[in-house]
Amino acid sequence: MSDSALGRCRTSSGAVTGFVLRIARESIPATQVGFAQLLGVDLATVQGWESGRRPMANMKVSALLGLRRHLPALGADKAVVALIDAAMDADRIIGIALAQDRENRMHPLAEWVHNRDTAHMIGWAVNGTTPPSLADRPAPQRRGAVAKAPLLPQQERSAFFEHLRSAAESADRTSEQGVLLHRQALYLSSYDRTQGATLRTAQALHIRRDAPGGRGWNSHWTEARSTAVGLARLGDPEPLLRFIDRSMADDDVAETANLNYWAYWLGVWDHPQPNDGFMTDRRSTSFEPVALLRRLVDNLHPAPGYVEFYVHSLWALLMAYRWLPLAAPDLAARLRGQAGLLLDGNQLSPRARREISSVQYVLRDNCE
Repeated sequence: MSDSALGRCRTSSGAVTGFVLRIARESIPATQVGFAQLLGVDLATVQGWESGRRPMANMKVSALLGLRRHLPALGADKAVVALIDAAMDADRIIGIALAQDRENRMHPLAEWVHNRDTAHMIGWAVNGTTPPSLADRPAPQRRGAVAKAPLLPQQERSAFFEHLRSAAESADRTSEQGVLLHRQALYLSSYDRTQGATLRTAQALHIRRDAPGGRGWNSHWTEARSTAVGLARLGDPEPLLRFIDRSMADDDVAETANLNYWAYWLGVWDHPQPNDGFMTDRRSTSFEPVALLRRLVDNLHPAPGYVEFYVHSLWALLMAYRWLPLAAPDLAARLRGQAGLLLDGNQLSPRARREISSVQYVLRDNCE
């Protein structure tokens, strides 16, 4: 396929959105024929949506909104329907990355702060990893060979990651949008698992690993956080451990920024943000603390570096909102069990052990 043809075919692609729509249809449950009848459209339209050949993003806004509102009424899983927005964001990022006529457009990774659902949808398309929000769904019976993921062809995956690395390198880091583009493109490039790509991404991340240059909050804090998390994804937890110790601990602004970012990343704070400025918002109404506690407990990651990051964030949340165990006793009980298991192991640093012990104290103090 030529470069120009590649650009034309992917610019308007809706493969990820179509895959989510298929899962929503199957949750009703309905066949493509039955689904078309329920919606009052022809079978070719449904097939086009689900394959991505007829992207849902090309629908009229009123028709798209009507479809999304109608799906739950038909019995579609509401949690799956809610992922359509993230899937459309992922399709747009992929499409623009592979387009050839993007010179005069603002890159979508410079337009807004993406969240975990969008990142997972992109990961689904580039390495076939099912998003956790869809991982435990029962697989329906299907006729014939059916794709298990909206996986891009290898040529397009390579082109996508090459674009991300190029975008990160060329981003103007003197502007707010350029900083956002740089850190988000570089982070997403850590999803590339091809031979040699991990080393290239790690080298690019290591160049930025000491971006803060000091303790606590500063203008480079968000970039440093993404860099440290990206390196942990690639198997190097040390930068993330240093980031926790140097750029978060004992700094109120940095601790607030971390909790706000978690709330946004995990979907608790669901208002789209055009830049990273929201992270230092210290209003108590920025996110719902119980919802954030639930997401952190649900997603507590055991991998080196990550577990320390979750422990510190849980500790900071419970220090700021010591009443949380009373508001969510079920979560408090689960967290007490997880804390005991972590303390019984040998993977935590001295700081993390002190913090998880403090978490246990808060849980006991408010539950007994």
